[in-house]
Amino acid sequence: MMSMKPKAMEAGMMTDETVTTATKGIEATVSNLKDGMTKAAAGFTETQAKVKEGMEKAMKTAEELVSFSQGNLEALLKSGQIWATGVQDLSKQVAASAQASFEETMSTFKAMSSVKSLKDAMDLQASLARTTMEKTLAESGKLTDASFKLTEQAIAPITARVTLAVEKFAKSA
Repeated sequence: MMSMKPKAMEAGMMTDETVTTATKGIEATVSNLKDGMTKAAAGFTETQAKVKEGMEKAMKTAEELVSFSQGNLEALLKSGQIWATGVQDLSKQVAASAQASFEETMSTFKAMSSVKSLKDAMDLQASLARTTMEKTLAESGKLTDASFKLTEQAIAPITARVTLAVEKFAKSA
């Protein structure tokens, strides 16, 4: 019957104890490799999960930034619309005031052409100057008030966005 021992053993080079020791060493190395691979796989899985979580946070932040920027753009557009409408209204007021002043001046000049004396002409001229000055001051005050009101209305959407930004960034800080 043929022996099952390796040829190296037959030649007297290895003993059973050497083979057992070598086998245990190989088994320990294989076990260590398996443990290392398991730990590496676990580390890779953990790293992959962290990368995925980081990417999800980055995407959420990007979406929030886009949404916030869109809100800023909408506020800016609304502010511009308020401003344009307000300036148009102010222009109409100025035009109406100028038209009324022109008509009053023309009426006074027509009246001057029919005066009988220099005193009457001077009285008409003084009355026109006084009335024009009073109306100019009154209209100037109205336009100033309307301008301040328009500015407040036009800046309100932008102010609201700034307030929101301060609140949002104060929470995240």
